[in-house]
Amino acid sequence: MNGFFADFGGMAIGLLGAGLAAGLCCAGSSRGCGIAGEAGCGLLSEDPSSFSKVMILQVIPGTQGLYGFVIWFLAIMWMGVLDGSAVGMDVATGLKYACACLPMGIGGGVSAPAQGRVAAATINLMAKRPNDWFKGVMLCVVVEFYAILSLLASFLMLANI
Repeated sequence: MNGFFADFGGMAIGLLGAGLAAGLCCAGSSRGCGIAGEAGCGLLSEDPSSFSKVMILQVIPGTQGLYGFVIWFLAIMWMGVLDGSAVGMDVATGLKYACACLPMGIGGGVSAPAQGRVAAATINLMAKRPNDWFKGVMLCVVVEFYAILSLLASFLMLANI
């Protein structure tokens, strides 16, 4: 059993971190997109002509899922999973990869639902003031900034392993 952990333990821990980056970000994005979509359906029942603006607002919280997937892909590529060289990775290196993926997993998983709530509030704003929808989009961008910081933190940590 000791040989199995020595051969695959580091890779398993690294894959766990990469999987958490993708999984948490995608789960957060699906929640955020769902929140915005629910609000959007309410507005569309009254004003079907606002579909394109509602669709943009629903898609915005989905970017964190994309960021998590990018970090997942970079991690498995740099770990050597794609070319088979990850077998035999020591546990310390696997932990480095796992820790490097955590900023994106946590940042994306938390920021996407928050961004979905801002997008839903923007959809509510559109119901009363249709010309002010871009102000709400800018408020969504503020939340996006922190997801981008999480992406940058994970990328820089991965690049320096």
